[in-house]
Amino acid sequence: MLRFKSLGSGSSGNATVVEAAGIAPLRILVDCGLGLKHLLYRLGQAGLQPEDIHAVFITHEHGDHIGCSRSLSLRYRIPVWMSRGTHSAIGAPDFDGLLRIARDNQAIDLGGMQLTPFTVPHDAREPLQLSCTDGAAKLGILTDLGHATAHVTTHLAACDALLLECNHDTDMLAQSSYPAFLKRRVGGQYGHLSNVAAADIVRTVNHRKLKHMVAAHLSVQNNRPALVQGLMAETLSCGVEDILVADPNTGTPWLHL
Repeated sequence: MLRFKSLGSGSSGNATVVEAAGIAPLRILVDCGLGLKHLLYRLGQAGLQPEDIHAVFITHEHGDHIGCSRSLSLRYRIPVWMSRGTHSAIGAPDFDGLLRIARDNQAIDLGGMQLTPFTVPHDAREPLQLSCTDGAAKLGILTDLGHATAHVTTHLAACDALLLECNHDTDMLAQSSYPAFLKRRVGGQYGHLSNVAAADIVRTVNHRKLKHMVAAHLSVQNNRPALVQGLMAETLSCGVEDILVADPNTGTPWLHL
């Protein structure tokens, strides 16, 4: 059985714990875009210690995703997976033998869990998002991209749960105080997903097994949880209360698949 919990999602930092149950549960941390002190505190709130994390997967080099990954890895001897491009973009630091290179569409077998990274269009060196499965259930994690390609939607097919970026409402972004260059970047093909673009992804990959839909990486200035929940509930023909929004400070509860 898989379960997962966002520890927080937004421009202030992103981190998600995914656990495969068993006699000895296997846990990975997808991104750790927080300071080490804050990350350890949020792990504690989730009932975990850093020693409970068996691997870290970093999606790309932006600060709200890579955060304290190297400090966490070196202090607690946790292997870190990232693309070669991401490692290069952060200056190719030494991870003391704990660095593992992730590649598009090459499965990572961790024993009780398999990760499959896939490339996405985002303004980073070699960004990867991923799906996670224990063989029985599948979670798709997609937090930073400007638009969905066929490659992206193929990797999200047959997911039992999605943690999906719903960054901005297009009208709110257009009317915001952001400078023009930032509006172009956020709303561009290599920026972040609008609510409507995220709903299009859900509509494409939705199937009868989808159990949880978590909206992530919402802009504080250019979005509102109620907007996302209303649109996603309409897209999935479910209740507004069935759509969860990952809070920047508290994330989500543990969700079971």
